[in-house]
Amino acid sequence: MALGNPVRSEGLSARERYELLTSLVVPRPIGWLSTRGPDGVANLAPYSYFAALSASPMLVGVSIGHRSTGPKDSLVNIRAQGAFCVNVVDVDHLEAMNASSIDSGPGHDEFLHAGLKAVDSPLVDAPYVSGIRAVLHCRLHRELDIGAEANTLVVGLVVGTSVDDSLLRVEGTRYVRTESLRPVGRLWGPTYSLPGEIRALPRPRPSD
Repeated sequence: MALGNPVRSEGLSARERYELLTSLVVPRPIGWLSTRGPDGVANLAPYSYFAALSASPMLVGVSIGHRSTGPKDSLVNIRAQGAFCVNVVDVDHLEAMNASSIDSGPGHDEFLHAGLKAVDSPLVDAPYVSGIRAVLHCRLHRELDIGAEANTLVVGLVVGTSVDDSLLRVEGTRYVRTESLRPVGRLWGPTYSLPGEIRALPRPRPSD
């Protein structure tokens, strides 16, 4: 087997770049963002360009693409309210998360469409998914325009977390056991990764 010559990104179409990136950078955590519009309507949408950025300060980042007509509802709402919640997608919410990804027009209630109930965050001006077992409550920290293809990187300051009592913890820590959380990861196209074997490898020490 031999690794082929590199293909320069500028020689690829936007679709080809998307196909390569989303099938090679896997699995990706899903930023299931819930927001509230200026009209009070709740919005819910999943984003797979999502990552933890820093623990101190506690920051997360999500890249939100734009429609041809302008920013998506999530970005409009985050700008208006300065806040959003990230609902951690587990196996039990996979189907609902997928249902909430419907490409609908402004003012459409994805909570209702996905058969979910919205609960107001006690910390920020945004709702979260009732029954979800882990939530990050975020305030808008900053945003960055990241390209001509109209994508905005939103950085959220996590001002609080909600973790269900049913989730198992590592004793003496704040770690949530992955086998208890059962998180879902995004792959490419319509595919997702589900929890499987978990291996623990101690970090090597200089003397090893």
